[in-house]
Amino acid sequence: MKKTVVSILVPLLAVALYLGGRHLYFKPKFINGDPAPNFSGVLPDGSAFELANLREHYVLLDFWASWCGPCRQENPAMVGLYKEFEHSNFRDAKGFEIVSIGVEKKAEPWKHAIEKDGLYWPYQLLDVAESTQFIDSPIAKQFQVREVPTKFLLNPSGLIIAVNPSPEDIRKLLLERLGK
Repeated sequence: MKKTVVSILVPLLAVALYLGGRHLYFKPKFINGDPAPNFSGVLPDGSAFELANLREHYVLLDFWASWCGPCRQENPAMVGLYKEFEHSNFRDAKGFEIVSIGVEKKAEPWKHAIEKDGLYWPYQLLDVAESTQFIDSPIAKQFQVREVPTKFLLNPSGLIIAVNPSPEDIRKLLLERLGK
């Protein structure tokens, strides 16, 4: 009887420890109220990008990848959000922008996914992995991203106001801030 109980409890404990550890490992390290680190990059048209230049806007940082099924499934919702809010007047911000950060090894699949998924906003950045582990790409490392998709919604002051919000949560947060 004791052996049966032990043979059941040990695997259950192992699974619980694994899942708990995995959750803690992949959990974003930034929380609401943290300032988002500034970063820079080059946009597909060759122009320079710096996050600090989007202060006074609500900004959604969307870490995604062309090879990530959940990311690609969520892209139509991102397009819908941008269409809904790209010209909106907010009480406390000049507008809403999405900064898509493609965590990739090569540019071609990323460019193809942008075109195929209709990601038409201007701020698309390629975050090239330095090794075979995609999470070591420079911007992803700066934000301590360990999996995609990962999202951060920033307020006009550059503070994180939501970590991994769903598209519907983003929509609700933005609707609450529209000018009357």
